[in-house]
Parts: sequence; C-alpha cells; structure tokens
Amino acid sequence: MTKTDIARRVYDNAWKLDPVVRSLLDTDFYKLLMLQMIWRLYPEVDATFSLINRTRTVRLTEEIDEQELREQLDYARKLRFTKKEMIWLAGNTFYGRKQIFSPDFLAWLADFHLPDYELSRKEGQYELTFPGRWTHTSMWEIPALAIINELRSRSAMKDMGPFALDVLYARAKAKMWSKVERLRQHPDLRISDFGTRRRHSFLWQRWCVEALKEGIGESFSGTSNVLLAMDTDLEALGTNAHELPMVAAALARDDEELKAAPYKVLQDWNRLYGGNLLIVLPDAFGTAAFLRNAPPWVAEWTGFRPDSAPPIEGGEKIIAWWNKMGRDPREKLLIFSDGLDVDTIIDTYRHFEGRVRMSFGWGTNLTNDFVGCAPTHITGLDPISIVCKVMTANGRPAVKLSDNPRKATGEPEEIARYLRLFGSEDFAEQALKV
Repeated sequence: MTKTDIARRVYDNAWKLDPVVRSLLDTDFYKLLMLQMIWRLYPEVDATFSLINRTRTVRLTEEIDEQELREQLDYARKLRFTKKEMIWLAGNTFYGRKQIFSPDFLAWLADFHLPDYELSRKEGQYELTFPGRWTHTSMWEIPALAIINELRSRSAMKDMGPFALDVLYARAKAKMWSKVERLRQHPDLRISDFGTRRRHSFLWQRWCVEALKEGIGESFSGTSNVLLAMDTDLEALGTNAHELPMVAAALARDDEELKAAPYKVLQDWNRLYGGNLLIVLPDAFGTAAFLRNAPPWVAEWTGFRPDSAPPIEGGEKIIAWWNKMGRDPREKLLIFSDGLDVDTIIDTYRHFEGRVRMSFGWGTNLTNDFVGCAPTHITGLDPISIVCKVMTANGRPAVKLSDNPRKATGEPEEIARYLRLFGSEDFAEQALKV
C-alpha cells in the first residue's frame, strides 16, 4: 500500500476545497447500526442535534473560518453512498453475521443524504444545529465533529513551512510508535480504534490505524470507522450510543416510562440484533441507577461499556453487579473507551487481568495526540472536548446525566428532574481533557 506523505499533502494542497469528509461511510459503525433501528422503530420522530464545545476556553470562531466551515458542511451534504459501498455493506460479515443490514433498509440508505443545518455565532463559539427527522439528523454527529476538528488542525498549521510540518509529523509518528511498542508488551490486550470523532485529520487516523495493524498485529481488533474498515480489510466495530435512551426518555409520557426508557431501548436492540452486539452502555442517567433498577435479563447480555466513570472504578462496579446476579465475570466483556491513553489502558488491563474479558476503544489520544510535537509554539493542535448531542426529540428536551456531571447535557430544569428520578449516586466530577 502506498503511504501518503501527510506533511507534503498539507503543505502542497492546491485544491479549492480539500474535503474533510469524502464519504458517508467515513463515520462510526454504531451510527449505521443505530440508524437501522431508528429507521425501523422511530421513522416519524424528529430529533435535533447540537454541537457542544466543552472546552470553553477555546474560542472556535477565532480558530475556524466560517466560510470554510460552511463549505465543508455543504460538501458533506452532497455525498451519497457509492455503489461499491452499498455492495460492501450488503455482502460483508459484521460481528459474525451476514446481512446485518436488511435489504429494505439498504434500499432506503442508497438515497440517503445529510439534511440541512443551522449555523451562527455566540460568545466565541459556533452554534451548529441539525434539526429534522431522527433518521437523518443522527448521521450528522460524526462528520460534524470530524469537520470541526480537522479545520481547527488546518488552521493551526496554515503558517508552517514544509520542514516544520515534516518535523511535526515525524515527532507525532515517533510518539505514536512508542505507544505501540509499549502495547506490544501485552499481547493478550485487545485494542480497537475509536478515534473518528475528534481526530486530527482523516489521513492521520488512517496512518494510526495502519500503524496499529502492523505494530500490534492480532491484538488490534479493528476500527469503528466504517470507511477505514472497508479500505484496510479490518473489522468494523461498534454497538450503540447514548442517543437511544436519551430520545426514548424524552418521548416518555410520564416518570415511569422515563425510568424504564434505558431498558426499553435494550429490548428493542436485542430484538433487532442480539448475539455479539449485546453490549450495555449504562451511564446515560448514571450507572448506579441503571444497575439498581436493571431487570435480571440484562445480566444475560455479553458485556458493558462503562463510558464516564474512571475505568477501574466503573469496571469494579459492574463486576460486583454481575457477582450479585450470579454471573461469572470471567465469561463477560468490559469495553473501556473513555479518554484512554496507554498508561490508562495498561493499568486497567493489569488490574482486571484474569477476572473479566476486556477490550479497549482508543479514541482521541490515539488519533489526535500532537501535544509537544510542534517545533514552534502552537496551541491549536491540542485536542479539545467537543461533542454533538441530541437536544430535543419531537420538541421535548433530551437529557444526559453521565457519571461525570461535567458531561451532563440538557436544560437545567430537566437535568434537575432527571436527578430527582435517577439520583446522583457515585457521581464524581472529573476534568474533561478529551
């Protein structure tokens, strides 16, 4: 495979528009799995998504040109799934299953395109909103975040010459490879790429994926990025995300339906997928509340993905619950994915080794770690904590609590209501680095 000279591409780029997102497959696999469920069960639901920059000290309007942002968003709206991509989705095996996407869903997907957006400025931040049918707005999350992050990277590097860019990428590659060498010392450790949303760039994510594929071999499980999975012959990985219980809760007619929402979406997911895709994401309204109220059948699921508690603390909580439910944790799977880097991965692996099966979804610190790599002082290459979350469903406010209150989203009065219903047991504020 011919390697792209990333530094030269950045410096010599002469395109009027160098697209950040070149394919609708340049998204995370869980978005397509959720989209099929949304299309089948919630086709008439409206859901509005909004960009949230949690690193408020970074004023995005001062780092990213508005016209460039609009051009990138408009380009993404013109994209359609190609015939090659549709054939791959229809014929490939995912999680050991053939035809995980039904023919009628794929027929609908063939004409899919991203809906319109609303963009304005407020207090140094872009207010980027995606209103419309949930079947369409959901698919804006990943490309919107990828566009914002890559435009920010490009802005930071725009005045760097070819030698400075060579040094920047040489140092970043050496830094990344030193992590690979540490991971190689633990051949039973399983790593996957979860780095699409906050990557430095598409080309850099591809380099990191190819480096892991060569560097740790069978310990590299695959990538959440569907386009990279197709292009590099890797497994496409991912299950579901917070937006499912968030929308189900927002649509609830009363408090009892709201409290049951996290389990209702799991039952729907099980009917549609089952098997190796039975991974629980427990923290939308707090992990402690989820485990306290969980029906016994949840213990039959393959595993959990603790996403906002510290990994060791969150893992211990889930293992204790499995033991309480009479299940052997050694037969279960924990997928860790929140703000991981090599030290956290190795420490967590050593802590739980032999007690539970583990996998690590490595995100921002895999695909956007340029800290200390620039030959000159540049702050715009440091990653920020930025998300795109569902804010309303059918006009009703959506809420996420999280185990880390700094990750909570929603209107203050609705957050207070959810806290009354679910409680705040074991909530702990943690710094948001990524």
